[in-house]
Amino acid sequence: MSVPGFQQDFFQLFGLPASYRLDNALLEQHYHALQEQIHPDKFSHLSEAERRVSMQWSARVNEAYQTLSNPARRARYLLSLHGVDSQEETNTAMPADFLMEQMEWREAIEEARQARDIAELDKLESRLQHELHGLEAQLADKIDIARDYAAAAGSVRKLKFMERLAEEIASAFDAIDT
Repeated sequence: MSVPGFQQDFFQLFGLPASYRLDNALLEQHYHALQEQIHPDKFSHLSEAERRVSMQWSARVNEAYQTLSNPARRARYLLSLHGVDSQEETNTAMPADFLMEQMEWREAIEEARQARDIAELDKLESRLQHELHGLEAQLADKIDIARDYAAAAGSVRKLKFMERLAEEIASAFDAIDT
């Protein structure tokens, strides 16, 4: 079975440049091409050891795809390639204005949930998506252009807060639907 080396990083595995900005269509294309080559079903007639290797490769390709196709995971992964830990679990210090915005977001989400106001939740979700895109653009600049990985780590921590807001909005929609 001819497959790339396990030592390759996820970008190398898909033949893509190691950058935050990513051609998602190309990632998808390379993912499917790799899966075609290494899918365990293609190796069902081979030895147990070769089938196990195929399953390991399939799992690695899936993990790589899940990582690179998600903006936050991709940022964390890029930082780790450059020896930077985003410290999301240990460094919760954030600028006061950002924390105030988070409180305002949460209050607005809770008010919309309590009022069962789907239109307001839609507006909040749209606004959050706009904020996320802006933060992702900043991340791309910090990682790909400035190569300021420490500053990017701060943006990744902000991104985690924003992801939680998205989860809260989804939860509020669910609470209204039930």
